[in-house]
Amino acid sequence: MATVEGTKYAGKVHYLSDEVRHFKWDNSLAPALTVDSGDIVTIKCREGADGQVTPESTVDAMKNLDWDRVHSLTGPIAVRGAEPGDALAVEILDFEHEGWGFTVFHPYGGILVDDFGDTWALKIWTVDEDGRAELVPGVRVPIDPFCGVMGVAPAEPGRHSTMPPRPVGGNIDIRHLKKGSTAFFPIEVPDALFSVGDCHLAQGDGEICSTAIEAPLTVTVRLTLQKGRNLPSVQYLTPPGSTTAKYESEGYFATTAMGVDLHENVCVAARSMIDWLEAEHGLSRVDGYFLCSVAGDLKIAVPVVQEGHQACVCFHMPLNVFVGGS
Repeated sequence: MATVEGTKYAGKVHYLSDEVRHFKWDNSLAPALTVDSGDIVTIKCREGADGQVTPESTVDAMKNLDWDRVHSLTGPIAVRGAEPGDALAVEILDFEHEGWGFTVFHPYGGILVDDFGDTWALKIWTVDEDGRAELVPGVRVPIDPFCGVMGVAPAEPGRHSTMPPRPVGGNIDIRHLKKGSTAFFPIEVPDALFSVGDCHLAQGDGEICSTAIEAPLTVTVRLTLQKGRNLPSVQYLTPPGSTTAKYESEGYFATTAMGVDLHENVCVAARSMIDWLEAEHGLSRVDGYFLCSVAGDLKIAVPVVQEGHQACVCFHMPLNVFVGGS
């Protein structure tokens, strides 16, 4: 299941199969692989539903989903010498995709559940030769792979859900953790016990319908200990120009919402964007919701509500999804 392979990378490189996986954070799990600080690992990850969705699936696959198999995480990987109080630097070297992914929404998740009621919808995406995935003719999203769940085991004993983000990582869904970025995780248990999964081909900040373009990916990372760093939570470093480079060529259209309730502002700004996509680009509201989740970015312009003030939320849509981009 775990072997050392020859590779283009300098240093010791290991491979970890997606046959070695788990579905809860649990610091009592035996390591699937043990590496030294500075080693490289190529990790195969199933799509977040553990193979329950395929390119041939219909929405019935989601209605009959075994939620105990969400998220599917490959690992854990032990790093020799890791101790509580250290940090694990995860340098993201590469991704390989399998040419497809899916997006879904359902009555139990997403910020606009009240708008869509009992609606279930599934979109299967195919990646073009130019690295884009088509929603409908004339609307093509550039892929930008990353892993939605990355992290190390928490100190608390027992089995813990993969759904919430945690100081040690978990379901952080940070789309900027792509090739060339480095994430830093606070270590709470001996050997760190790093796991990864819930991979995405593309996602907007906020992932508003509760899914991105979910996909199986193979990720290659370098794992390096940073002794005694004592981080309070996950931190990360991106290379110059990387976070929005694939979307910048045509600018953005943005909607806004102001009020004392930050969550309500998020809903209003997203709803206004779907209205605009319907009116200006002829998208159905379902397709507009999909596009907002996989390509639109939520931003907080004014976060703190004080007496006499209101919060302001913005929602940005990159215009290059409509013209093919550069």
